[in-house]
Amino acid sequence: MMTLKQITNVGFAFLIAIWACEQPSQAKEETLTVEGWETLSEEDYTIQYPDSLEMNQEGQMGVKFILFTPPTAPMDQFRENINLVIEDLAGKNVDLDKYVEISESQVKSMITNGKLTDSERIKEGKAFHKLVYTGKQGLFNLKWQQRYWVQNEKAYILTLTCEESQYDQYSALGEKIMQTFEIK
Repeated sequence: MMTLKQITNVGFAFLIAIWACEQPSQAKEETLTVEGWETLSEEDYTIQYPDSLEMNQEGQMGVKFILFTPPTAPMDQFRENINLVIEDLAGKNVDLDKYVEISESQVKSMITNGKLTDSERIKEGKAFHKLVYTGKQGLFNLKWQQRYWVQNEKAYILTLTCEESQYDQYSALGEKIMQTFEIK
């Protein structure tokens, strides 16, 4: 059984996904290679993305990177984004099933009007869990798609965050980018 501290630590990664969506305006698991895209290659992962997206690797609040879409209008208040958080699970005895269970419960308790719309295990390549949910964060009605991997006592949380009204417009590109993510 997990302690309150362990549950809180898992909740931290969930909060990071929420935090990334509040930044002001400024599938298959097999590896996809997209010609002409930029590649971010770090010690334990790689991901590809179009060079039209803004890469931020400042590492605020434990976020490894955030890819921001360009503003769609001069007064655009929200930029759709993809971010990665890697959470250390060493000694916490948390597998993918437990991580998903905790994350699903947090959608309802930590997101205003949080509603889970999809939760499925994808077993192609390296198994991951896909969670899709909606809710209100600050002024915005948002839709998130998260992919979770638990490997080598680490949780990798890759999140696409969109205004709910813009999700259909950005989800195809978001999924294509997420498909390029590979844990080394």
